[in-house]
Amino acid sequence: MVALSLVTGCALAWIPSAVHRPDRALGRPARAALSAAPARAGFGRMIEEVDQGTDFYKDRLCEEDECELPGADEFTVVILGDLHMDPRKLDDYAEGRDHILPVLQDAQQRGVGVGLVSLGDLGESKACEPPSAELFAGTSRCHQMAADYFGSFGVPYEVVGGNHDLEGIDEFGTDEENLEAFCRIHGKPTPHFVRQIADKTLLVGLTSTIFRKARYTSHEVSIDDAQLRWFAEFVASKPADEGWRVFVFTHAPPMGSGLRVLQENHVVNGCCWLNHSGGQNADPRTTRKFIEVVREHRCIKGWFSGHFHLSHDYEDSITFPGGNNRGSCVFAQVGCMTTRSTRDGKRHSRIVRGTEEGFEICTVNHKKGGEVRLDATITYDGESHESIVLAHPHEDYDHDLWFQAYTPASEDGCYISSPEGVLNADGSWDEKTVCWWHMADGAVLGVHDGMIIEYDATTLAPLGMVVSKDELAGRQVAVIDSALNPACEGAECNVVKEQALVLYDDDSEEVTVIQPNEDGSYWRKIVRNKMHRMREQRRVKAATKWYKEKYGADKAPSVLSSWGPYTSTVGQVYRKNDLSLPAISTKALDSAIPK
Repeated sequence: MVALSLVTGCALAWIPSAVHRPDRALGRPARAALSAAPARAGFGRMIEEVDQGTDFYKDRLCEEDECELPGADEFTVVILGDLHMDPRKLDDYAEGRDHILPVLQDAQQRGVGVGLVSLGDLGESKACEPPSAELFAGTSRCHQMAADYFGSFGVPYEVVGGNHDLEGIDEFGTDEENLEAFCRIHGKPTPHFVRQIADKTLLVGLTSTIFRKARYTSHEVSIDDAQLRWFAEFVASKPADEGWRVFVFTHAPPMGSGLRVLQENHVVNGCCWLNHSGGQNADPRTTRKFIEVVREHRCIKGWFSGHFHLSHDYEDSITFPGGNNRGSCVFAQVGCMTTRSTRDGKRHSRIVRGTEEGFEICTVNHKKGGEVRLDATITYDGESHESIVLAHPHEDYDHDLWFQAYTPASEDGCYISSPEGVLNADGSWDEKTVCWWHMADGAVLGVHDGMIIEYDATTLAPLGMVVSKDELAGRQVAVIDSALNPACEGAECNVVKEQALVLYDDDSEEVTVIQPNEDGSYWRKIVRNKMHRMREQRRVKAATKWYKEKYGADKAPSVLSSWGPYTSTVGQVYRKNDLSLPAISTKALDSAIPK
């Protein structure tokens, strides 16, 4: 699909209850309304001299009543982060739209290629339509409301699915049925999309397609194998040395992007990155595949993601290439439009404006009346296809460690080069301790914020929690040889030494062995599929209600749950030859968070 420019005039009004979507295939404005003018300024000069507000193209292309023709390579794209729409609370969305419309109209009315991209998580993951207990996210009603909202901007839109967009578990029985409704309502022939927004400039998006079938947390953004294959083949067909420029859109970022992540949320729950726990087939190679594609194909110039509900007021809300093994790609976090969803109180959307010479990334600040702020200018080097970056510091940037997870670096002074024996003899590791080391098998472990965290061995991105704060507090940590390492000489020693990570303390005889997972990783995949957890919670509520109806509303039953599977080093449920003595306890446990 090609969307180089659109009809002029006002956007259509947004009527949330409407069921009809505006036609996305809008026409091109008549060139007769535009007059020839001197050749346009270079991209660098354009950035430095022109106001970054909503009269950007008016100031740049027009003098009095005459406007020069924009180049076929010029484009403007507005990017919306996690919306989490609640049909009862729509004011922030209407205000945000009013801030963005002048930006789009400024470009649209002058023949510049325009588009709108949503990064998914369209509905609120709550019951928004009382008395129904059904979650709003992922339902047909949610997607129709979002489609009407996007259509009201009056420009072609694209959308990728996030981790909440297939959450219509009461309406749809399978992920496939839910995905079909998502694609149909948003006019998507496939879960992924590709749109040519300007000459040699492509927008590409990938959608999360797994929710009910998630092996671990349903909040992992899972790009299926078919989309991943298509993506790798597609960008390979658009080489940078032929002038192609690709901008990628996904709900979560790829591992290795270097963007700020939330350790106490997405890291410990194992849902930071695309295919964080291996995606469709729990294959960790698919987690690394995205950054490998970026490194290999210099045509990928920008990658935009949401998911973390963080604003743009951090220096690592945008990360840049250049010595970071990220190809020629700039990665950018996109914030939330609504107050309910933002974690830091800021309400932001993004604008990308570009030409064949480069592009700029801006913030629309919805808490400041739609103020447009320039965050970064990227200029292409035609010879090497590298991206030359000029970041624009701003007084709004926070420079503390708010919400920041630690990422090891070779020169950070925190590396333990010989991790053998006791690592913290005085047991003093606490929330201020930062260190990291390699296990003999290549796994990278470290301590940050009072936890032991595992990091990816190739990108050093955080993978997940190995030891929690309460388990590590006051204990000593040791790396010891396991009993399977016999004495060796010469070439016999060229094998991976097996080690064990153990916790202990001097005041007790208790020793904890931190067992690696069967795939060799250490981080704990402890968050279960949301669909199963929700159904279990409903059964508990039903049992409570049933008991009160049977024995009286004044009763307060203690409702427990019993379930499997069970995790242990024991290979059988009962002790051998004695079925009266269980080897694994099947005693019912309270599944609620301890008070």
